[in-house]
Amino acid sequence: MPMPADPTNTHAAADSGASASPGTLTAPETATPPTILVVDDDASMRLIVRHVLEAFGATVYEAVSGRDALAVAPAMAAARGPDLVVLDVGLPDMDGAAVCRAFRTWSRAPVLVLSGRHSEAEKVRLLDAGADDYLTKPFGAGELAARVRARIRAAGVRGAPSPTVRHGPVRVGDLVLDVDGRVATRAGRELHLTRIEWEILRTLAVRAGEVLSHQDIFDTVWGQPFGDAVKSVRVHVTNLRRKIERVPSAPELIVTVRRDGYQLVAAAGG
Repeated sequence: MPMPADPTNTHAAADSGASASPGTLTAPETATPPTILVVDDDASMRLIVRHVLEAFGATVYEAVSGRDALAVAPAMAAARGPDLVVLDVGLPDMDGAAVCRAFRTWSRAPVLVLSGRHSEAEKVRLLDAGADDYLTKPFGAGELAARVRARIRAAGVRGAPSPTVRHGPVRVGDLVLDVDGRVATRAGRELHLTRIEWEILRTLAVRAGEVLSHQDIFDTVWGQPFGDAVKSVRVHVTNLRRKIERVPSAPELIVTVRRDGYQLVAAAGG
């Protein structure tokens, strides 16, 4: 397993897309520092991100290409992480969406995308590929740190509430969620979900029968005070329905309650 690279330059390029002034940032509330993989071919940007993350005690690993990241990450997973991936989409060898999709085949760790592309279509494309958050350049060190903290809280990274507590499976008709194992099945068939899809389904399942608003779901899953709750939740619920509903266009599990939000109900005959 590769060791974290030692930074050799303490001054970042002024035009690299972020402000390197993390000295006043507060640490995330975790008992064990998170392990974070930074994927970017720009050395100055990697240095800036490293400074921000190390300011609150994170252990940082680096990869300079998509293939490098996909080679490094499984070795990290075998040991203890990564707890989060910071991914630049403009890599020289692979499209960022392809890296996300490949990463999602074996890990639910949150992925924070960095990009200079501001279009809504690009953001939706990356989120659909498995990313959990999207930060456009230029950005400030404070915003980067806040988003990383939010993603770590939402993912329940080490040190978040009581890992010794065990939960029984949640059953809603023929839908079964193993909360501790983070596995969902329907009629005995395992559902292959992204981390966001899993968190939305878990949030609905543990409160099955209740109507949850877009904002309720957004606050629970994304764990951040900003963002378009309606649009973000709708995109991921649509993708989730494609995976769990018999007829996605006529959902019987995740039901839309007009103007209010969503409700998880037991399917007829389930």
